[in-house]
Amino acid sequence: MTLFDDGLAATRASAPLAVRMRPRTLDEVVGQQDALGPGSPLRTLLTAAPDAAVVSVILWGPPGTGKTTLASLLSSAAGRTFVELSAVTAGVKDVRAVIEQARDRLALQRRGTVLFIDEVHRFSKSQQDALLPAVENGWVTLVAATTENPSFSVIAPLMSRSVLVRLSPLSDEHVEDLLRRAIEDPRGLGGTIEVDDDAVQHLVRTAAGDARRALTGLDAAAASSAQDEHGRRRIGLHEAERAVQQAALVYDRDGDQHYDVISAFIKSVRGSDPDAALHYLARMLESGEDPRFVARRLMILASEDIGMAEPSVLQTAVAAAQAVALVGMPEASIILAHATVHAALAPKSNAVVVGISAAVADVRAGGTGRVPPHLRDAHYPGAGALGHGKGYIYPHDLPGGVARQQYLPDELVGRRYYEPTRHGAEAAWADVAARVADLRRTSGEDQTPLG
Repeated sequence: MTLFDDGLAATRASAPLAVRMRPRTLDEVVGQQDALGPGSPLRTLLTAAPDAAVVSVILWGPPGTGKTTLASLLSSAAGRTFVELSAVTAGVKDVRAVIEQARDRLALQRRGTVLFIDEVHRFSKSQQDALLPAVENGWVTLVAATTENPSFSVIAPLMSRSVLVRLSPLSDEHVEDLLRRAIEDPRGLGGTIEVDDDAVQHLVRTAAGDARRALTGLDAAAASSAQDEHGRRRIGLHEAERAVQQAALVYDRDGDQHYDVISAFIKSVRGSDPDAALHYLARMLESGEDPRFVARRLMILASEDIGMAEPSVLQTAVAAAQAVALVGMPEASIILAHATVHAALAPKSNAVVVGISAAVADVRAGGTGRVPPHLRDAHYPGAGALGHGKGYIYPHDLPGGVARQQYLPDELVGRRYYEPTRHGAEAAWADVAARVADLRRTSGEDQTPLG
């Protein structure tokens, strides 16, 4: 448990640049105009009287968008006690202790408590449940920060008692403003180092909207900068590139970005765009995604979005999954790229998934019916007396290999689940399916074999 110290850490020259440059007032905050506009929950919380009832807030946004900054500003809100818990280390006992102290503070001192929980998505259900009485009764004002979609990671009762504030990635212009402020501000580099424009632009590009990443890159570049022949320290493009070895990939294997990027990957393959598919594949693999996860998704996609339009894609996907397990990274990226391009360029059909979905829907709705007697198991003693297997026609005994025979239950005769498209190889299979359906169609009680 931590009681905020009004940004004391930011006054230390040894603190990281991102900490030293943390805004001290709302006027220093860049971006997030919607979250901090007039009448917004955050602005109300920042300006409310110490004993006023204010709504709890869940801050949802990617890293480096100001969640901790807003928490720091809340720490100096007039007369309020600000307590921070980290969901990584705190347990239910810690939560209950904070709540008990907040109740006493409110009753004895008439002073409210703001409870800031960082990475609230890491709290278990029982830990989140422990917060409910305090939030509902106003003993604490909860400010919870998360990089993951709260709809998946925060329990519904807590969501319904809080206002969700979504923070957006900073624009390139906002990141550049922060960098140039840090270059000149006495809390930052204080104008002691010259920074080339192309170096600033490189830091902006590689930050991908993450202010902390941009400032950390500038900090690293400043630490490694050398004096030129005139005794001046300078950061050029080379120094910036050395400080930031690779572009910032906004990706979280366990979070919302995980689902967004794999979704974009699948939709790009489905949309027959191999370039976009390879882009998202590279983002996943460069960010540390398990290549076996990607291989599994490709196998599913091969049947869900391609199916009989190009049956060989499933073979490619299965082979890729096996090869990935044998080879491992980084070479596995080539194999996954092979399967991705094959899937992206293949003709598409969702007839298989539509068919099984319709069949499942009928079954779940009670549309099962009794198995026709001639299809029932006739191998056990007494089955014949029950009529099981009577009249069954063995297709292999027929010249064409197809019997004029009913297979669906009586209640579902005529129901069609697989409706083939005319895409790719499925056009030929559509003709086959139509011919076979004609051959096996029943006609009253006539079960005469058809050649």
